[in-house]
Amino acid sequence: MSLRLLGAVIAAVTALALSVAPVFAEPPSKPAAMSDSATASAQARELFAEIWAGYLSRDPEEQTDLGIKDDYDKWKDYSSAALDRELAQDKADLALLEAIDSDTLDAATALSHRLYSDRLRAEIDDYRWRYYKYPVDQMRGKQSEIPAFLINKHRIDSSEDAAAYIARLNGISGLIDQVIERLELSAENGIVPPDFVLPHVLSDARNLISGAPFDGGEPSPLLADFSDKIGALEISAAERSRLLREAETALLESVQPAYRRLIAEVEKLQKSASHDAGVWRLPDGDAYYANRLRYFTTTDLSAEQIHALGLAEVKRIHGEMRAIKDKVGFEGSLNEFMQHLREADQFYYPDTDEGRAQYLAKANAVLDDMRERLPELFLTLPKAPLVVKAVEPFREKSTGKAFYTAPAADGSRPGIYYANLYDMRAMPTYQLEALAYHEGLPGHHMQIAIKQELEELPDFRRFQGYTAYSEGWGLYSEALPKEIGLYQDPYSDFGRLAMELWRAVRLVVDTGMHAKRWSREQSIEFYVANTPNARSDAVKMVERHAVMPGQATAYKVGMLKIVEEREKARAALGDRFDLRAFHDVVLRNGAVPLYVLEEQVDAYIAANRAP
Repeated sequence: MSLRLLGAVIAAVTALALSVAPVFAEPPSKPAAMSDSATASAQARELFAEIWAGYLSRDPEEQTDLGIKDDYDKWKDYSSAALDRELAQDKADLALLEAIDSDTLDAATALSHRLYSDRLRAEIDDYRWRYYKYPVDQMRGKQSEIPAFLINKHRIDSSEDAAAYIARLNGISGLIDQVIERLELSAENGIVPPDFVLPHVLSDARNLISGAPFDGGEPSPLLADFSDKIGALEISAAERSRLLREAETALLESVQPAYRRLIAEVEKLQKSASHDAGVWRLPDGDAYYANRLRYFTTTDLSAEQIHALGLAEVKRIHGEMRAIKDKVGFEGSLNEFMQHLREADQFYYPDTDEGRAQYLAKANAVLDDMRERLPELFLTLPKAPLVVKAVEPFREKSTGKAFYTAPAADGSRPGIYYANLYDMRAMPTYQLEALAYHEGLPGHHMQIAIKQELEELPDFRRFQGYTAYSEGWGLYSEALPKEIGLYQDPYSDFGRLAMELWRAVRLVVDTGMHAKRWSREQSIEFYVANTPNARSDAVKMVERHAVMPGQATAYKVGMLKIVEEREKARAALGDRFDLRAFHDVVLRNGAVPLYVLEEQVDAYIAANRAP
């Protein structure tokens, strides 16, 4: 189905549901005198920079993420006291922003002022829920984020960088103690991760302290990473040996005891963990879930509306899938066709090192082809490079099937599309193209790299985002290549639909678990019955819903809004509509809430109507 026809279908299904209202502030209305506006706007931008610099000074990990080495030997403070200090700072920063009369600002600065104020208000409101976000889980848990951060983001370009790495290894002890404190405080408030999540946390933690220097065998993940990095330095053998000994000491005396304490704490939590999957089981769980839906979708959609939207989209996509089933000559029901796709060897690379290499090579080829075609669809292109990697072994059993890591702002690290190749039967070839488009080009890499490269924007807008916008763009980017003749293989086109169907089912299951009290097992069965994905995919997704309530609803809500705005612009402008210009409207303002995106498209339409 073309995106034009898709837009018509969506308009019929979601005309009411996707009417997006501003969540917080109203847009500025009165222009100021030109000279006064320029002065006020310059002062406001200075304040944005000061608030952002203060935030960075309190977050050494964010500094590293951006390629800054000022606090290269430190970790962020995750203690409860730090949360209290952050709340006080947010209130002080918001007071400074509210002292500015937004009517005196130019349009671009007024939007930044509005977005920063809204963001701080949301963070202040979210303080109430500070113990509801599990500090350890299989998706964003510190037990795996710590090694992933060091391996993927802590570069070693000198002996000083190596010393900072060792200091961070020693600092893991205090960091884990803060994680344990947060776990204990959450438990005191009746908030414990579900019982089916905790074994993943234990597996990650045990994997990290397995291997040399902890026991025999191959080097552990962090020792292997450190050794490889200092091996590339031009330093003496004696210095390299000294650094290696210091790293091994830190691993044995700081990292291993800390992770053992964490393992003991998680094993204790298992005794009180519930098997119930939804956050309805938590104190004020319904209010917490409403907060999460509002946060992730940037709309006022209720759980009931999102659930109904998901069911309607599942029905529509199933219809398109049946057309492809008939096209390839499969005799049988759609469910039988899905079962065939799960089981037929022709749709999978071998579960071997060679098969994994084949998958990565094909993903690179798909992205290389798309890179050449981007000018057909876009005026603005990203500068940062993109690479494809397999998820590291220490976390591949627990993490999702694919994800993206943004490039460093200073160009020292490319954007990375991670494919999880632990279970090759969960990575069918017919979904390979859509997955690469979503995570890479024209999806997350394009949107996030362009955002970071918009130097005219305040830094907080370049390096922070909104899930509905970014994931909506990723899902929109799966469908977009069809407009320039890709997905010629009907099975790949089915794979595109399968990926969209997966996001539609997420709307149903996320709300089913957290608002309708579906069990883990009931939720898994809904995925298996309605999608062609492997059961292992369904299990991982349901367990993801359990620890990230509301997050998975952002994809489809965001994509539907982008398509709705595009079709509105096309209908209003007719022959004056330019798809590449529309994409510039979406991408060149950075990430924004969906209600702001609607305003920006309205302004684009007004500026381009025929005289």
